[in-house]
Amino acid sequence: MQIHVLGSAAGGGFPQWNCNCRNCRGLREGSLNAKARTQSSITISANGEDWILFNTSPDILTQLQSFAPLQPGRAMRDTGIKAIVLMDGQIDHSTGLLMLREGCPHNVYCTKMVHEDLSHGFPIFDVLKSWNGGINWHEVPVNDANFVIDGIDALKFIAASLISNAPPYSPHRDNPQPGDNIGMLIEDKNTGKKLFYAPGVGQIESQVRSMAEQADCVMIDGTVWVNDEMARAGVGTKLGTDMGHLPQNDEGGMIEFLDSLDGCRKILIHINNTNPILIEDSDERKILAEHNIEVAYDGLHIDL
Repeated sequence: MQIHVLGSAAGGGFPQWNCNCRNCRGLREGSLNAKARTQSSITISANGEDWILFNTSPDILTQLQSFAPLQPGRAMRDTGIKAIVLMDGQIDHSTGLLMLREGCPHNVYCTKMVHEDLSHGFPIFDVLKSWNGGINWHEVPVNDANFVIDGIDALKFIAASLISNAPPYSPHRDNPQPGDNIGMLIEDKNTGKKLFYAPGVGQIESQVRSMAEQADCVMIDGTVWVNDEMARAGVGTKLGTDMGHLPQNDEGGMIEFLDSLDGCRKILIHINNTNPILIEDSDERKILAEHNIEVAYDGLHIDL
């Protein structure tokens, strides 16, 4: 299984266009040892030709230009994208569908709750009907049942509903429902290797632990270093947990959880622009290195 990180930042990217926090200002000025990042998305393939896109960020066109296997190459107009999986209905994970309208209809896999939000609260699916019918929706079950993606025979998928939060536009914001946010265990049936992917994790539930313990690679929520990071950076008052993201360095946080896993590669993704782990020579990055935890970056490629 090949895994390619198209985007590794949280919503707004890094630097965020309207943010003058220490990190964003430092990157613009060139005074920080850090890399620019687009908004969170990965793509995976079992054969290097047919790719599944996980989330479609507003930066999708730039991301496609950065990765040749997704670009047209077999016909006058085509793409290496075989299917699209949405892990939630957040704007930073779904708006890119609008940029892909010329390629409709797309096969999109998501839960009932995400389908509901993207059909009503933020009706991208309805808007796209004007382009060749728009979206062919395939329901992702959240009862730990295996599901298949048409044309991808070598990979097996299991999704689990996670406690996080619905998008700000959703009628059940702050009242999360099963399927608002999912994690996914993906197995290469030829090699037996497994990836656990969960860019939005608010709590370490039994399902999160069970899937992560099975995985050879865990790519998981790295949004904030501490819960009150937004306030410390002077850019807001929301806690990480209010937004549905488990902090890394608080008691019971992501570092503590990842330390409990043995024998797997551990990678943080969906990193907020305020997070000090974006600075490659920061004390926080040194702490992560001591715990054998990596920080995803745009263009990271993994052969699993």
